[in-house]
Amino acid sequence: MNYLAHAYFSFENDEIIVGNLISDFVKGRKKLDYPCEIQKGITLHRSIDEFTDNHRVTKEAKEIFRPAYRLYSGAFIDVVYDHFLAIDKNEFTDKSLFAFSQKIYASVEKYSAWLPEKFGKMFIYMRNQNWLYGYREREMIRNSFTGLVRRSVYLTESDTAFDLFEKHYDELAAFYGEFIRAIKPFAKQRFEELRAS
Repeated sequence: MNYLAHAYFSFENDEIIVGNLISDFVKGRKKLDYPCEIQKGITLHRSIDEFTDNHRVTKEAKEIFRPAYRLYSGAFIDVVYDHFLAIDKNEFTDKSLFAFSQKIYASVEKYSAWLPEKFGKMFIYMRNQNWLYGYREREMIRNSFTGLVRRSVYLTESDTAFDLFEKHYDELAAFYGEFIRAIKPFAKQRFEELRAS
C-alpha cells in the first residue's frame, strides 16, 4: 500500500506514523538506528507490505498492469489502493481526510531530525502539495504514476498505466473493496502486537 494507507494504518500513533512512512527509505538493519517506537512503525510497514503483496486480491489486481509493467505492477496497485481509500466513505469524509492529512504532516514534522534525507526532501512536496488529501483526485493518481516512473530504473512512461486505471476503474474499485476488509483487521492486530512488545 502507499503513503495514505500506511499513515492510516498507524492508528494515530506519532512514532508509528513516522516509521511506517519512512520504511521504504530504511534498508535492512538500518532500522536499528532509530528509536524503538519508530522501529515498530518500520516493522509494521513491512508486515503490511508482505500481507498486501501476498494477498489473492492484490495478485488479481496486479494482472491489469502486469502485461505493460511486469514487476512494477504492484507499485501501481499501491497508488490505486490509496485513491480508493481516500474516497472510501466508510473510512473518510472529504473534511475528515483533509484533517487527517494535516495531522499526519504535523506528526512527521515532530520527528524531522529522524527523517532519512531522501524522504525529508520528498516530504516537503508531500506536505506542500497535500498528497494525502490529493489522492482522492484522479489527476493526483496520474501525477503519482508519473513520479513512480521517474524514480524507477526501467520504466519510461506512465500514460499506459493511467489509461488502464481509467479503463478498469470499477474493477479496481471492487478489488479495493474486498482487500480493505482483509487488511484493516490484520493491520490493527499487528499494530497492537508491536505496541505490546
